Amino acid sequence: MTRQLSLDPTACDGHALCADLLPELIELDEWGYPILLADEVPAGLDAHARRAVQACPTLALRLVTMHRDRRTDHQ
Repeated sequence: MTRQLSLDPTACDGHALCADLLPELIELDEWGYPILLADEVPAGLDAHARRAVQACPTLALRLVTMHRDRRTDHQ
């Protein structure tokens, strides 16, 4: 089981809270929109990733748990 961040760029308004809360995995482009730096969330950053997802005012960021043959979305 691994966790991944998923971003819906059409829902994102560029508030930048995610990059402030999780700079290890998210940076901002020149317009202030997030760029995901890694596919997988390391176990040590799981709590920070959950906090970033919960802080997203437009629900554009999701934390996805990858199982062997299926995918489960978490907020």
